[in-house]
Amino acid sequence: MPAPLTATAINCSLSAGSRASSTDAMIAVLAEHFTALGVKVADPIRVAAHNVKWGVTSNEGPGDDWPKIRERILAADILIFGTPIWMGQASSVAKLVLERMDAFLGETDDAGRMPSSSKVAVAAIVGNEDGAHNVSSQIFQALNDVGWTIPAVAACYWVGEAMHHVDFQDLEHRPRKVTETAKMVAANATHLAWLLKQAPYPG
Repeated sequence: MPAPLTATAINCSLSAGSRASSTDAMIAVLAEHFTALGVKVADPIRVAAHNVKWGVTSNEGPGDDWPKIRERILAADILIFGTPIWMGQASSVAKLVLERMDAFLGETDDAGRMPSSSKVAVAAIVGNEDGAHNVSSQIFQALNDVGWTIPAVAACYWVGEAMHHVDFQDLEHRPRKVTETAKMVAANATHLAWLLKQAPYPG
């Protein structure tokens, strides 16, 4: 029997603290549905809690925590990319992560495949203003540029009413549409990851 699929989540919240965030809550929704499909989901990596240096290489020198984070996300079959919306955009931490992945472009194998080749990426997005479509377009284009495969229905998001202050993690009831979308994201990503694990891109 083949080994189970694995997933690693990164939380690009601006907060370095351990207090749960709405991004954590949305990642947990996706993790719940991935787990139900037999995918082994690792604990999320709170990027801001690590010393990830600015740059576009895979190792920016002494004290850089990116190499070990890079190793964890590339060891998994599926990446759950979690980010809050700030000013209608992905967080600066999310952009930092994407910029560090730029190094993949120069790290190809003999067949021209990047380290992320045949691996699947989905998104968990939250915010208290409009912007989920803008954020998903930003991160999916960037992730695809550096080798990740994006499945159909790849983003699960929630945005609150404009000018209000209710966070996703503080909702009394999870919106039905969020649950339905999370289930579809997990199902599509798991299906695609299985296919790519059995038949990777030829390069």
